[in-house]
Amino acid sequence: MMNVVYIYHKQKTKDKRQKTKDKGGDMPTFGEYVASLRKDKGLTLREFCRTASMDASNWSKVERGLSLPPKGTEVLQTIASTLQLKLNSEEYMEMKELAAIGGISSELLDNKTITEKLPLFFRTLRGQKPNEDDLQKLLEAIKKA
Repeated sequence: MMNVVYIYHKQKTKDKRQKTKDKGGDMPTFGEYVASLRKDKGLTLREFCRTASMDASNWSKVERGLSLPPKGTEVLQTIASTLQLKLNSEEYMEMKELAAIGGISSELLDNKTITEKLPLFFRTLRGQKPNEDDLQKLLEAIKKA
């Protein structure tokens, strides 16, 4: 029975992340994203923190968005290792991007035009070439600004 519940929860959280991406709607916060991945792996907050050598009380604040996400590469790699994410995997890169976005002022994040372009910005920083459609949309947004 426990496996059925785990598989159901895992699919629901995966569906939730996919709906967010598909809608182009609000992207999850770093904390929401990591909490979702943690739950997908069947880890409680305390188990996760024990494995990652983090304080559960402080980490809970990060997951709930009350504290800023970590920025250090070493900490992000520890989180990835604890969640069994391969470095440079799509999930790891998304986690890094959300950590970086977590430090951007809310005034900028409230601007939908800017937040829609953040994934393109981060892909470009990673050295991935944007497609023609993305470039055209970016140019249009710049012209309107």
